[in-house]
Amino acid sequence: MNETISLLMNHRSIRKYKSEQVTEEQLNTIIKAGQMASSSSSVQAYSVIAVSDPEQKRALSILAGNQAYIEQCSVFLVWCADLYRLQKVSESQLGDQPTCVDSTENLIVATADAALAAQNAAVAAESMGLGIVYIGGVRNQIAEFSEQLNLPELVYPVFGMCVGYPDQDPGIRPRLPLESVLHHGAYDAQRTVEEVKNYDNTYTEYMRARSGDKPVASWSQFMAKRLAEPVRLHMKDFLQGKGFMKR
Repeated sequence: MNETISLLMNHRSIRKYKSEQVTEEQLNTIIKAGQMASSSSSVQAYSVIAVSDPEQKRALSILAGNQAYIEQCSVFLVWCADLYRLQKVSESQLGDQPTCVDSTENLIVATADAALAAQNAAVAAESMGLGIVYIGGVRNQIAEFSEQLNLPELVYPVFGMCVGYPDQDPGIRPRLPLESVLHHGAYDAQRTVEEVKNYDNTYTEYMRARSGDKPVASWSQFMAKRLAEPVRLHMKDFLQGKGFMKR
């Protein structure tokens, strides 16, 4: 196992941070590393909003579900799918010719680009001894969150990322068995489900140890509960209102 793989295998989400600040040089390097991620046809359809002002982090924290670590971290990065830039730079080239910037495919491209760049950035940050945690809660009140950041049409926040020096040493959360995720030649529908039985036991043991031996749900039970809850059903209307996914 080389140093890069070791770093990847030891990822933990960090939710408690020291007061030590990430430098501007570190931040620039992290984002530059993100920019080197693969991008569909080099469209690079994403932007990053770096928030370090305490009052602004507090306001965003409230909108994201009162997650205190947004306030505690040194810098909060908001990763946005961004088709606004492409639309604007294309206008002078295309004139009155219509575009398909509002297609569902372009929304997928922009969202994937943001995710790929963010994961590169996360690994870069961890290589510096920093910790990160992704924040999907930016989509809880996404219209208000977007307004706080002055996001224009065809830009939406995919997720946030807290970055800072770790002030905790959590265990590594177990992942699904490789056999449930890796398929050879074709999708094995039976095997991918059967392997979850073993994972349920592993996951339950991990969560019980983490909770101080309190009763916990298995991964399957937790996922069933999650799927049964109506979560962020406002997203479709919001995205279409922002100019996305119109065809």
